[in-house]
Amino acid sequence: MKYSHPRLNEPVTAIGGHYVLVKEERLPFRGREVLYLVGYAAFDTSCCGIGGCGYALVPGFVVEWKGRTNEDGRPVSRVEPIEDEATRREVARLIRQREPLHQVSFDV
Repeated sequence: MKYSHPRLNEPVTAIGGHYVLVKEERLPFRGREVLYLVGYAAFDTSCCGIGGCGYALVPGFVVEWKGRTNEDGRPVSRVEPIEDEATRREVARLIRQREPLHQVSFDV
């Protein structure tokens, strides 16, 4: 699967606040690497109060790292989504050990 790397540290405005991807990491895992991104969301324009959370997005295992660029000039990697539930739980546990966050989501 092709994966276009996002621009980091650029806030994206949403209806109830904003979110920002702040870093991109590669986690060694059983002889492979897992690509994940860390971000935070701030709920600061909602009528119901304020809040926020930290999260990780996991595109999958790295197959090819930044092998080309897209039409916007952003790097493109190839990744293999992580579909096995036991592997997802293990990867999520390892990411939570490294990062102060609330949620780990996997791309499928």
